Amino acid sequence: MKGELKGDRVVMGSDAVEELYNVLYYGRLKDDTLELALVEAAYLLDREKISVDSNGRSLSFRDLFIEASHLQEYFELKYIVYRDLRERGYYVQPGVTDFRVYPRGGKPGVTASHLFVHVVTERKPLPLTQLISNLQAAINVRREMALAIVDEESDITYYGVKFQRMRGGMGPLDVEMKKGVATLMADRVIVWDQGMSLQLHEKGFYGNMLDEKRLQLSLIESAYLMKKYGLAILDTQTNEPLKLETFIQKTRTIDRDFEGKLKVYEDLRERGLVAKTGFKFGSHFRVYLKIENIKKIPHSLYLVDYIENGHVFDLPDLSRSVRLANSVRKEMVFAFEKDGAASDKGGIASDSGGVQYFSLGRIKL
Repeated sequence: MKGELKGDRVVMGSDAVEELYNVLYYGRLKDDTLELALVEAAYLLDREKISVDSNGRSLSFRDLFIEASHLQEYFELKYIVYRDLRERGYYVQPGVTDFRVYPRGGKPGVTASHLFVHVVTERKPLPLTQLISNLQAAINVRREMALAIVDEESDITYYGVKFQRMRGGMGPLDVEMKKGVATLMADRVIVWDQGMSLQLHEKGFYGNMLDEKRLQLSLIESAYLMKKYGLAILDTQTNEPLKLETFIQKTRTIDRDFEGKLKVYEDLRERGLVAKTGFKFGSHFRVYLKIENIKKIPHSLYLVDYIENGHVFDLPDLSRSVRLANSVRKEMVFAFEKDGAASDKGGIASDSGGVQYFSLGRIKL
């Protein structure tokens, strides 16, 4: 069966329709011809299922591959992923995010695709906006999404991407906030009152005990308790209570991302979750669904990082974060501020500060 390279398509005659389209599910019909995407044509040419001409010249696989790389950015990566998926037994068709993949046993035209795949190279940074745009495209048609990251040796790692519903089981804190018993130190707050220290720590898992009588709070915990429950924190210089705005201004000099992380922390707490520092795991927070007994702390389920809306992922760094999270049996979750309400089709309603969450994890196909 012979096809002609025309622009970014290979056009086959009507004789190819029965075998390639009706039986093997390649290409798409246009009038009485069959149009193959470049990756489909290259794959079929390599398998000697078709031949391809261009301006009266027969193209070898090498010729078509090089020509396709001029016509389509990162064609070689898309071919590597397309071939891998086909060799795994999946039916694959070009799609808005790169490829639509059909479930095992499913067929185009008979079964709906279940997965959108976006192909990227490990060398090229990935903007958050691009990732979310592709994820939303999949969500809009009720499909799952995967990133196919191709490394310098052409190995492929697949990552599942999904909006994350973050809900926990912690209720509101029931603690009387005494005046004049907490002081801002250099980079943390000390609660001097024993009773209040124990209640904050045992009822809400706030801070860590400095000793049997006193509690040390992180700056983020302190700001949240000031805003939500009216915790009064004294300045060491004036011994007067700090206003929340002044407290945040001071902490901004220590951590430039403090306000963004505070919004995420506040959102997690409002959703009934317990967020603690994730420093030992290289993330901003480790997150628990519920803590009922401070002496029997359960396994935390998530590692959460705050990222800005203009964030650009460095893929080797992303890979390390996800691998570490998976190695300690946690999900790697990223949080960013989103204007308006998020789609509830697999996402979360951004009803608390406009924070949106999505997770990434390695998947096997």
